[in-house]
Formats: sequence, structure tokens, C-alpha cells
Amino acid sequence: MTAVDNAAPTPSTTERLSKRLARQLPCSRREAELYIAGGWVMVDGDIVEEPQFKVGEERVELRPGARANEIPPVTLLLNAPPGLAAGEEREWMRDSIAPGTHWLDDPAGLSPLKAHFRGLQPMLPLEKGSSGLLVVTQDRRVVRRLDEDTARLEQEVVVEVDGTFSDEQLEALRGGNSEPGRKFAPCKVSRQSETHLRFAVKGMVPGQIEAMCSSVGLTVLSLKRLRIGGVSLGRVPPGQWRYLKLGERF
Repeated sequence: MTAVDNAAPTPSTTERLSKRLARQLPCSRREAELYIAGGWVMVDGDIVEEPQFKVGEERVELRPGARANEIPPVTLLLNAPPGLAAGEEREWMRDSIAPGTHWLDDPAGLSPLKAHFRGLQPMLPLEKGSSGLLVVTQDRRVVRRLDEDTARLEQEVVVEVDGTFSDEQLEALRGGNSEPGRKFAPCKVSRQSETHLRFAVKGMVPGQIEAMCSSVGLTVLSLKRLRIGGVSLGRVPPGQWRYLKLGERF
């Protein structure tokens, strides 16, 4: 670690950590803030990520490999558990988007920073009672993609139905079966098990899968979203989240 000279201020005074770092490295105030926000600065052995943190006689160190780089915006992929009622989704996300719920086997190779949890915007909310993939992001490119290209994005959902189903019902679902006043586009439907169907639908609208199943006499018991476009939830356990990896595209 790189020790920072702590000759000032005097014991009776304190100052912002960013000011201390900028003066004693030396570096610009902006560089100091980037070191701090990036999790590179330790105060008496503890990582501090707030530039406004007050320091006096404490020892300030830079961790090995410290870099004063801008922190790029992140996108988080959450596995929402089943059974969330209407209005509970946002509250659940507030409690679940935290370092402690980060999936330990996340292949993205990123460590959670406090900066990663600021200004997150939820996209394509799940339907009432559904589970699976939820997307929250800081990245304006992701917001634009999921907002403007919804009609072209394919969503993959596993559906549990009450009872078994026939090949004729499957063919009707694949053809975009209709209900009075409503016609759906053809979609991909396959049998996952005796009671589970896998749907891949472009431009999915709220209530679509339940309406399609109902029109062929099937009652939906549960829905779990697995994929949006080219991004799959993967093996993230319920209640945990992972980062969108470099190269993954919706």
C-alpha cells in the first residue's frame, strides 16, 4: 500500500478526505474523488468511499493498483423471488440491491461499490406474482434499448400451468391464438415438462401469456422470466443479483 503523508492537519482539526488526498499525494481534487469512489482509499485500515468523509489524525493509504478512473455505469440483473404482490416489487428491490445480496459466483469480475447503487432505474417490470429476471441500470444506452426497442426484444418465460396440455393446445399457442378483440403475434412455445411451458415472445405485453393460455383452456399458476433479448439470468439464486458482463447485449 502507498502511505499518504499525514503531517497535516493538526490534531484539533478535521478536513474532507478528498482534500487531504489531493494535498498529500499530490493530485487534483477530481483525481482524489475518483480514487475514493473507486474503493482505493483506506482510512485506518478501512475502505472509505465518501469524498466528504472527515479525517484528522487518521492514517490514509492507497490500496495496491490504485487508479483514478471514472466509474462506468453498471447494469444489475436481479432474480426476484415468486409471490411478490403488486406494489411490493420496488420495496423488495430497495432491500435487495446491496453488496450483501451480490451473487458470489458472479462472472463479471466486479466488486460492489457504493457508486454502483446510485441512480439505478428499473426497466421492464415483472407482472404481478411473477418471478425471475429484473433489470436495473445506470446506463442510458441500456435504458434506451429496453425502452425504445421493446417491440423487437424477445423475452423468454417459463410458465407453470394447472394440469397437462395437448399438442393441439401447443400449436394454437404457437400460432398466436386470439381472444375476443385481441390477436397476438406468433411465438415460440415448447414443452419443458408435463406442467411447464417455455415461451419466447417478441414485444410481450402485460397479461399476454395468461390470456393466451386461458384462450386454450389452461390456467397459469406461475411465471418466471429467464431472458430478455440476448441476456439471460443464468444461475443467480432467488433474491440475489449479478452485474451485466462486458459484451452482454440485450
